[in-house]
Amino acid sequence: MPDNKNIYILYGASHSLYTGKARCYLRNQRISYIERPTTHPDFAARILPQIGRGIIPVLETPDGQIIQDTVDIIDYFERLGVPYPVYPQGPLQRAIAIIIEYYGGQAMLKHAMHYRWSYLEQQKDFLVHAFTSGSGAGMAEKIMMRMQAYLPRLGVTEQSIPHIERSYEALLDILDAHFEQMPYLLGDRPSIGDYGLIGSLFAHLGRDPVPCQIMKLRAPRVYRWVERMTAPGLDVVEYPERAAEFWPEDAIPLTLEPLLEHIASEIFPELSDKLAFIDNWVLRNQPADGEPVTEKPQQRQLGMVNTSFKGTPLEVGVEPYLLFLLQRAADALADLTGPESERVQVFLDRMGLAAAVPRGLAYSVARQSNIEVWAIR
Repeated sequence: MPDNKNIYILYGASHSLYTGKARCYLRNQRISYIERPTTHPDFAARILPQIGRGIIPVLETPDGQIIQDTVDIIDYFERLGVPYPVYPQGPLQRAIAIIIEYYGGQAMLKHAMHYRWSYLEQQKDFLVHAFTSGSGAGMAEKIMMRMQAYLPRLGVTEQSIPHIERSYEALLDILDAHFEQMPYLLGDRPSIGDYGLIGSLFAHLGRDPVPCQIMKLRAPRVYRWVERMTAPGLDVVEYPERAAEFWPEDAIPLTLEPLLEHIASEIFPELSDKLAFIDNWVLRNQPADGEPVTEKPQQRQLGMVNTSFKGTPLEVGVEPYLLFLLQRAADALADLTGPESERVQVFLDRMGLAAAVPRGLAYSVARQSNIEVWAIR
């Protein structure tokens, strides 16, 4: 039995999108940990009072630190030093990886939640088992009903579903072609972009029976990437004798460009509409530096905004957390000047992703004591 006093503890669930992201990172980096469900008595007794809301994953370190959110968990280990750092040193690769992370963990919630809940009857036994195992029989049904109720706020409607399904199939085709050439998005080791995509593409789309079967039949290399991302170390047997490095000279592989164009076609205009909503909200409310972004910790959204997905009108919730994610891309480019700045800008413009980097704002979102707060500059 492991000595729990000298090991990391991950509180999460097998079917949880964000737990999957953290778990893959721990496994790839060969970090020793044990995983506990939220039904473990320590979660209610010690963890919840410290994080202030019911949310997973949560990491407990051997010295007693409590870290919530996959970005903070990953960054904690990156500061300590890991075998395969996930943030490229080059500014373009770093910004692109962060944009992909945003896409996989936020924009792809449509795909992940649609395939889980719109096909509930076809995979009900699987999901009941997953939620019962993770939350206990008494809570499973309540949590499942609450998750289903999120669909409209994410933009999953009768009108948008055909577009979501075509989008998923197109994404699989694009990624399958890319993984024929290399094991990860930016070369021969996973970037933060890979960890952004794996949440949706493992926990929901690569595990739930209906979308997983689509993936296996349509895009076997993508399914193999899911296996690779959930393995200890770098499972790259198909790509022998290659160094575990990112693509050289801060360049973007040509086979990744179709993915970036796909992302641009999917995140806009929704992202722009959300950013405009946040900007107007901040202008009206004038939050103080360090003030929580919402009135209650468990409340994630500021309100609803009218937007569209593939031409279909939607009304979706606006989470200021998106600024916490994308500000990191802006930070990667903040000090660029001259030809280097122009090189990056030209590429972002060509891919249609320049507006995904929120530059020049007088505010952003930070985190204090595991809660999102306004950062006023």
